[in-house]
Amino acid sequence: MNLQNVLLISKDPETERLLKTAAPPLTTIHTAPTVPKGLRLWQHTTPALIVGEGSPHILAPLLEYARQANPSRPVLAIGERYSVKDAVEIMRAGASDYLTKPIHLDDLRAAIARLIYHPPSTVIPSPLPDQFARIISVSPQMNLIKLLAKEVALTDATVLITGESGTGKELFAQAIHAASLRANGPLIALNCAGIPENLLEAELFGFQQGAFTDAKHTKPGRFQLAEGGTLFLDEIGEMSATAQAKLLRVLEDHTIDPLGATHSYKVNIRILAATNEDLLAHIKSGRFRLDLYYRLNVYQLRIPSLRERPDDIEPILLVFLERARQEHGCRIRAIDPDALAILQHHDWPGNVRELHNLAEWLTITCKEEMIHPHHLPASVRTMSPANHSIPPNQEPKPSLLTFGLSFQEMEKKLLEEALQKTSGNVSEASRLLKMTRNTLRYRMAKHHLH
Repeated sequence: MNLQNVLLISKDPETERLLKTAAPPLTTIHTAPTVPKGLRLWQHTTPALIVGEGSPHILAPLLEYARQANPSRPVLAIGERYSVKDAVEIMRAGASDYLTKPIHLDDLRAAIARLIYHPPSTVIPSPLPDQFARIISVSPQMNLIKLLAKEVALTDATVLITGESGTGKELFAQAIHAASLRANGPLIALNCAGIPENLLEAELFGFQQGAFTDAKHTKPGRFQLAEGGTLFLDEIGEMSATAQAKLLRVLEDHTIDPLGATHSYKVNIRILAATNEDLLAHIKSGRFRLDLYYRLNVYQLRIPSLRERPDDIEPILLVFLERARQEHGCRIRAIDPDALAILQHHDWPGNVRELHNLAEWLTITCKEEMIHPHHLPASVRTMSPANHSIPPNQEPKPSLLTFGLSFQEMEKKLLEEALQKTSGNVSEASRLLKMTRNTLRYRMAKHHLH
């Protein structure tokens, strides 16, 4: 493999100096201080090697995106500290090799040589890939939601996934199931809005032969089909009052009553539910049970809309276009900054689903290798306030409210991140958080952090 372009995503000048020393002759080194800027530069320069730097929760999204966009490109990741757990997580995310600071010149030279002579196409992929890698993101909002989803996946808690239509709620449900202890069991999905009300109960709970006129034979319901696994109930707000009452019983004592049955059946399942509606408003109007809401809302994940995370638009679009290029020869390889600015200021009422539709439209209409503003549909250009009013070099500011966390949860996450970054050093963590050590110890005890 010929290393002609190398991309370094790092703010550390020492890392850049070492890379310039270790790289083969005639290698062009590009640098970017942040992941979003690095991804943009990566697409324009098509480097043969990406060198990232940071902790797993920073590196993993970059590596996941790189692996999906072009798995043939080798990636060297540089971690902040030596940790077997970090190394395993980063390698699973898609890194071809992994080094930790302090970096020794000989180690860096050897790592680059391994990338040249042992490209990632020779690496055997993990038999159990991380399903969260399918959810492309570089924004801090989505990366935090993915981290929280991975944590709750290891429990058996009921999860309520909320968010607008098209944000990827079903992808999160699939990833949570795949990362759970029930991964070897079935994942059964049911869209409560897609089944007529008079048939919904039969679909959920099943029926016995002769339970009604057309019941020619006994049919198991979705609860029974999900035995030992996970049942995903999409559009839970559309469930009828009768089905809600029966679902509440399942959540309380794990028993079901098929239509026409003479006795109850125990079920061993986990329930994930999703909705794009305001369930609290439905409770006020009498359309949804308050007791069922509390049973479902043991742990809530709010998936932010695409307009709340504009940094994700470019990597998601480029992955869609890369797939189209592999499937039917799409020629598009990059997007012009002006066109990207228009997309980042678009409202995206259909979220990722709408972006996927746009990608398919561009593969048909755009005959060039780069997307320019005139290639975008008129509806996107005219609806975006970005046409003449984008301040140069202005980065969109994410809102902490988009994380969907309580103040207590946000405080705990901040403490955990500071302690992880300082390897548990309380003095260093207190300086990072700008608080006294006594205050930090008090807050650590409050959240059971040791």
